[in-house]
Amino acid sequence: MKFIVLHGPNLNLLGRREPDVYDTLTLEEINDSIAQLADELGCSVTFLQTNAEGGLIDAIQATPGVYDGIIINPAAYTHTSIAIRDALASAGVPFVEVHLSNIHRREAFRHISMTAPLAVGQICGFGRDSYLLGLRALFSHLD
Repeated sequence: MKFIVLHGPNLNLLGRREPDVYDTLTLEEINDSIAQLADELGCSVTFLQTNAEGGLIDAIQATPGVYDGIIINPAAYTHTSIAIRDALASAGVPFVEVHLSNIHRREAFRHISMTAPLAVGQICGFGRDSYLLGLRALFSHLD
């Protein structure tokens, strides 16, 4: 199985961005943990981080026939992007939405996800483990 992990805007700043909310792990450290779990599960992962909404949409549109599933942290686009939601709906590839922080315990505007209703599931609030749980869940869902 092949998966793509999509990281949205500002996640390139992990390690120095709001450590009280996002911890001090870097995106590279999170990706390394995901890659290690993928090896254990016997699947492969590709990573993309972009601050551009269009970059995420292009990546989602390219998934059919290439990847079996998507693990996506749309970051701030979670709450605003109908375009990313529509790309995920059109791709027809199963996905799990993940967040490092518990978006439901934060500001009210973060409680609404444009993409979660289409997802196999949403995992949030477990830091790096949100990604690992997401990979395990999607792998299990497709196995």
